Amino acid sequence: MRAIDAGILICKECHELNRQEADSDEQVCTRCGALVHARSPNSLVRTWALLITAAILYIPANLLPIMTVNSLGKGSPSTIMAGVIELIHYGMFPIAAVVFIASILVPTFKLVGIGLLLFSVQRRQPLSARQRIWMYRFIEFIGRWSMLDIFVIAILVAVVNFGRLASIEANLGAIAFASVVILTMLAAVTFDPRLIWDNTESDDDHD
Repeated sequence: MRAIDAGILICKECHELNRQEADSDEQVCTRCGALVHARSPNSLVRTWALLITAAILYIPANLLPIMTVNSLGKGSPSTIMAGVIELIHYGMFPIAAVVFIASILVPTFKLVGIGLLLFSVQRRQPLSARQRIWMYRFIEFIGRWSMLDIFVIAILVAVVNFGRLASIEANLGAIAFASVVILTMLAAVTFDPRLIWDNTESDDDHD
């Protein structure tokens, strides 16, 4: 049985359990006074909007140069994939693997995973509640690693600054990539996981 079936609402601010009031349009938490809802208002619409925006920005994030390395007055801009290939060329396979996973695979999986989660919830696709919640938790877990490239670039820009001798500059690709990461993180936060349990077709999913 779901909490909503028992007339119980949880406050997302302080996690207090509140008895649902039958004749109240806007119910507040008995502990902290925040508004409580059976389900977050417009959760799917906001999540779709964030996801689509992230998907659009994902294209320039991978096509535009993410940073430019200047050495002796000559600049060499590179995209994320070009950087991975260059690391492989220099024999730095572990670092190349980390960058590829964090900057290519993780954002791609998050975009596809959140999209599949939204589609399965809205269209009642044959995914069990356990599969959906596992996917949601995994997306939340891997989200923090997407910022690896941005952290590395920020450190390099601050540390490597020797005028015409050597310097590193962040490019538009870095801005687009950071936007993709932030938007997918917000999409995961905006999605209400309680919706996963609303359209399960069997009681086995609730065990």
